[in-house]
Amino acid sequence: MTYVLAVILGLVAGVLSGLFGVGGGILFVPTLTWLGLTQLHAEATSLLAIIPTVLVGVWRQQRHGNVRWQSALVIGIASIGAAFGGARLAQSVPEATLRKLFAVVLIATAAQIAWRTKTKRP
Repeated sequence: MTYVLAVILGLVAGVLSGLFGVGGGILFVPTLTWLGLTQLHAEATSLLAIIPTVLVGVWRQQRHGNVRWQSALVIGIASIGAAFGGARLAQSVPEATLRKLFAVVLIATAAQIAWRTKTKRP
């Protein structure tokens, strides 16, 4: 039952993130914590879920000649280092602090969406 609920919530979060133009992690992480994962595991799972999307996106954009391979390599290598560093840092931070930091990200994202909506011209 938990897997079915996770799939349904994932689909809803995916649609909402597409409608609002935000990353899915903004909605997936709270959903995963609600389903019982720790904040650390929810964030890691959300980041892992990005990999197939990235691979398909690169494959599709490469067919159109839109991928700058040298820049992609630099960003990819830097991302690997940042992921290891971020994981170590996240493991050393208490769960409550991780949740508060994520809440700050959620508030900042909501403010950005509100600002874009307010300043958008019809």
